[in-house]
Amino acid sequence: MDRAEGLWGRLHIDASLVGSVMVMCLLGTVVLYSASEQSSEVVVKQLIRLGIGFVAMLGVAQISPRTLSRWVPVIYLLGLVLLVMVMFVGTGRGAQRWLDLGFVRFQPSELMKLAVPLTVAAFLSEKVLPPQPSTIAVSVLLVLVPAALIVKQPDLGTAILVASSGIFVLYFAGISWRFMRNSALLGLAAAPLAWFAMHDYQRRRVLTLFNPEQDPLGAGYHIIQSTIAVGSGGIYGKGWLNGTQSHLEFIPERATDFIFAVYCEEFGLVGVVVLLIAYALIIARGIRIAVEAQEMFGRLVASALTLTFFIYIVVNMGMVTGQLPVVGVPLPLVSYGGTSLVTILIGFGILMSIQTHRIFHAQS
Repeated sequence: MDRAEGLWGRLHIDASLVGSVMVMCLLGTVVLYSASEQSSEVVVKQLIRLGIGFVAMLGVAQISPRTLSRWVPVIYLLGLVLLVMVMFVGTGRGAQRWLDLGFVRFQPSELMKLAVPLTVAAFLSEKVLPPQPSTIAVSVLLVLVPAALIVKQPDLGTAILVASSGIFVLYFAGISWRFMRNSALLGLAAAPLAWFAMHDYQRRRVLTLFNPEQDPLGAGYHIIQSTIAVGSGGIYGKGWLNGTQSHLEFIPERATDFIFAVYCEEFGLVGVVVLLIAYALIIARGIRIAVEAQEMFGRLVASALTLTFFIYIVVNMGMVTGQLPVVGVPLPLVSYGGTSLVTILIGFGILMSIQTHRIFHAQS
């Protein structure tokens, strides 16, 4: 190992991962400038949040996985307390999802995207694997409690993603295919009950997915306009700052949930391929960190965080292209946002901690 790699290791920085993330953030900032009608104010705010996120990422990377696993119960319980607070003093447009503390406004459900997989991984790493039925039951309970609190906000999309992050840990812990098959069948059987438990607007979103033209100026407007923008980009796109659908304000939430539509219109298929390659580099590095992890806790966490990051990308792109219902999931490292952006970067900090502490201990 050369001197440069040794220096990165002592600073607990994974150069490959940080480099890929920085490239992705730079690309996201360029797209955001166009999507926000060339607003310098929006870009500056995003850069400030990126700065906070990178500081948090590098700070978390200094914490060893063993130390982190000991603090997991506290993080999980704090997350639950914050979710309960949202029910009583939360703010938001049409739903209580945010806590406003005066000096900062954040979304506690985003923090549970990290707390849940960390908690399940810490619990399973102390048990015999593959997990026994009683261990699986406790793990599922750890997942369902925060997911249920998030559903009450209501925020079904985030609840599903939080639950998925915990279930991914169970999957990587080695639960049997028979158990997964039976769980899938049980889920299908419970689908009618879930349908009637959904809010009216949530059912409309599902139905709109199959026939958005039924309500082109209402529930189907988002999907119709975003798919028009995606298709109009063609092979090479219309060019940066030249998207008509976005700049004529046909695309709603174009700086946040639907920023991928702006990107497709301006950069076309070629640009999408570049974006997917950039994401693939990050995911590939996360997979390698998971494979090389020496302790079960690190292996489970790295695997779950990497797969969850992949799911965020798939859900957002599927939503924008009309393949999935609109669930309000931002495009990672590209969409304008605060809590979600910082949370994702903290997740990368955890991945760096797992990788660099392994190398550091191996050399010492």
